[in-house]
Amino acid sequence: MVKKIFSGVQPSGNLHLGNYLGAIKNFVELNNDNDNKCIFCVVDLHAITVKQNPKELKDNIRETVATFVASGIDVKKSIIFNQSKVPAHSEAAWILSCVARMGWLNRMTQFKEKAGKDKEKASIGLYSYPILMAADILLYDATHVPVGDDQKQHLELCRDIAQKFNKDYEVDDFFKTPEPLIKKEFSRIMSLKDGLKKMSKSELSDNSRINLTDEKDEIISKIKKAKTDSLPLPTNKEELERRPEAKNLIGIYSSLTGIKLEKSIEKFSGKNFSEFKDELSNEVVEKISPISNEIKKLLQNKDYLDEIVINGCEKANEISSKKITEIHKIVGF
Repeated sequence: MVKKIFSGVQPSGNLHLGNYLGAIKNFVELNNDNDNKCIFCVVDLHAITVKQNPKELKDNIRETVATFVASGIDVKKSIIFNQSKVPAHSEAAWILSCVARMGWLNRMTQFKEKAGKDKEKASIGLYSYPILMAADILLYDATHVPVGDDQKQHLELCRDIAQKFNKDYEVDDFFKTPEPLIKKEFSRIMSLKDGLKKMSKSELSDNSRINLTDEKDEIISKIKKAKTDSLPLPTNKEELERRPEAKNLIGIYSSLTGIKLEKSIEKFSGKNFSEFKDELSNEVVEKISPISNEIKKLLQNKDYLDEIVINGCEKANEISSKKITEIHKIVGF
């Protein structure tokens, strides 16, 4: 069976190693599998759930497209587009918001985390964006969606909305219920300054993350300065679990090389961090420097990047507008 893959990345700027290992590397692998049809969306409508600088947002959209291409996504095999240029996403989100239930949204833990203590000041968009995410996926009859642990709950909501729409309007299997694609051999990438915090562009210290645009010397310096403890590297998985910084760095090494975590522990068991960091630096530089160089090169050719998006939007519009027309008939518009 051909898998229809849909996934999106927010154009937040400064995409980093966590974004690459958590999503984009997986996109490339899915793209290279000829049994998959892939649609990759720059989710700029999601981005404005928090205030954005308009000029920066436009630049970030191009940078995200450049990162997709520089990482190895083939624009001839996959569709790359930005969400705001395809009106069906907004329209489907409204229709599906009339199917979704408040109780479902109230259970979304990501909203609670992002809104913080003062939920009254959070935007309606931040609260309801899982419905837009559902629309993104369901418009393309996606069968599979690559997700991390933090997005599994949103995909479950998407499935609930699809099933309720189908039941309410008595249209069996009109909306497909997509399955999650979760990478088994992947460690969540944490901050280089704190192994208990997720790697993020919002952290003040640039040394907390490896940006995909970092130069070779910057990468080496950041890894050399990465927080560790005073003990030699762990000898088993149980010990690794108790040492967050060691777990993070070995997880990065395993995710980059494709070596199972247990094998990485075995390889560096009892060694000191300085020796391990040298090898880790080599791996990061080998994988990330070519991407960094290609991103910078592509950003010099804005017309080429815009052409990719225009072509992708035409293809996405063709697919999604047909689905919206069918939804209109079902709903009674």
